[in-house]
Amino acid sequence: MSVRLAYLLVLLGAALWGITGLFVQNLYTYGFTPWQVVGIRLSFSAVLITGLLAVWRPQLLRVRIADLPYFIGTGIVSIAFFNYFFFTVMDVANVSLAVVLLYTGPIFVAVLARFTFGEPFTMPKAFALIVMLAGCGFTVGLLPVGADSIEVLTVLFGIASGFFYALYSIFGKLVSGRYHSLTVTAYSMLFGALFLLPTSALWNQSSAFLEPGVWVNGIGLALFATALAYVLYTAGLRYVESSRAAILSIIEPVVAIAIGVLVFNDILTGWQVSGILLIFAAIVLTIYGERFLEHRINKKKNRRHAEDKA
Repeated sequence: MSVRLAYLLVLLGAALWGITGLFVQNLYTYGFTPWQVVGIRLSFSAVLITGLLAVWRPQLLRVRIADLPYFIGTGIVSIAFFNYFFFTVMDVANVSLAVVLLYTGPIFVAVLARFTFGEPFTMPKAFALIVMLAGCGFTVGLLPVGADSIEVLTVLFGIASGFFYALYSIFGKLVSGRYHSLTVTAYSMLFGALFLLPTSALWNQSSAFLEPGVWVNGIGLALFATALAYVLYTAGLRYVESSRAAILSIIEPVVAIAIGVLVFNDILTGWQVSGILLIFAAIVLTIYGERFLEHRINKKKNRRHAEDKA
């Protein structure tokens, strides 16, 4: 797989994450708590992916016992808890705030990847992170004036969602080279579902599952915003640095805003448009920043070499 295709897969996966709010907000109308919505997301996804693989490609369900802790890391430590904190902020505040706080995640990824995989924390990468944070702030209206009144606990929950979200890129990187992206996604969802089912008490909401809307939103959340999104993201993660993949995934808030405009007739302000442009700039910096820096360095070296010869 080419690096360019890997970047595209990461972007597509993150874009599908951007439609999560559509299904989550609808599920809240049926009386589910954030923890129960996480349970629906992971349980539906686990059944969907493992069932598909069991029929279609059962060999992909074979894993080494020694690697199970990594899947516990992606499924429980990362996905389950990041979703809980993310959905809680979405419930008590709004989707936009939840998304911008979630995207403190790339900062955690860049730091953790530096110590876990020895990935260099370069100037282009640092600049891309700064541009990304500014873009998210403008996009969701926290900048330029920061007039929104945000409770400290809400901010802490949002930052926690970013931290646990970041851990997926770390745990996922450790196994993405050994397994198919479908395998990583299937076991992540399976372990997350096994943890969520007994703790979310979904059986207390059994009457809600008689509503067709619950199944439509649950399946949509599982199929598009979860299973397909994680498969694409994990496939690209195999060929992309985890810190770069995390920065590329900032396409998610852009998609979330676009859905607001196209589906809910939200009106974009000039600052929001500026924020979206900054987010795209961060993506370009992530993909081409290192290459541009290397080109400049090599150009200077060649010039010095030519001057020494002269």
